Amino acid sequence: MIFIRYENWRSYLRYYPVTCLILAANLIMFLIVATHGGSGNVLTLLKYGAMTNIEPFASEWWRMISSMFLHGGFNHLFSNCFAILVFAPPLERLMGHSKYLLLYLGSGLIGNLISLLVYLQSSEPHISVGASGAVYGVYGAFLYIALLQRGLMDESSRKTLYSLLMVGVVFSFVVTQVNWVAHFGGLAGGFLLYALMNLFVKRR
Repeated sequence: MIFIRYENWRSYLRYYPVTCLILAANLIMFLIVATHGGSGNVLTLLKYGAMTNIEPFASEWWRMISSMFLHGGFNHLFSNCFAILVFAPPLERLMGHSKYLLLYLGSGLIGNLISLLVYLQSSEPHISVGASGAVYGVYGAFLYIALLQRGLMDESSRKTLYSLLMVGVVFSFVVTQVNWVAHFGGLAGGFLLYALMNLFVKRR
């Protein structure tokens, strides 16, 4: 079962340095935002890089990256960091640090880009923060492995992944104020990026 963490903290830091850096960035940004207006304050979130369809902020493309490290409240932070802490490490070990980082950021960026394009068509103001798109990108990579590289994942892990995805789909549509577009955009982005990386490695 690849999604059960057996490591102590020292081993975790040594084996998964990129995951640790991502977690640290999320925690640091949450503390900064919390002490400079609060993570529930829209103006504060916009100041520190939330993504939005409101001009002139919508034209600032760097927000598609910065928003991945912001969260709207402790529960939002906890759920995403828990997913990164538990489910992302096997992918870092499998892909290697640099490719894993590229997939994480790339899938989050794809999810945010699709989300922005969709919400730019709406007249309603929309503000988005969170690592969920990138987290779903990790799930997308694992989905590719579960479907097309079955020898790399045991049956229990496959069942756990499918359960996570089913719960995620329901959660994305049932819970209000969830950016489901970024979730599914990140999932598709992770699946595609992993496929491309896998193809590139095979050719080499």
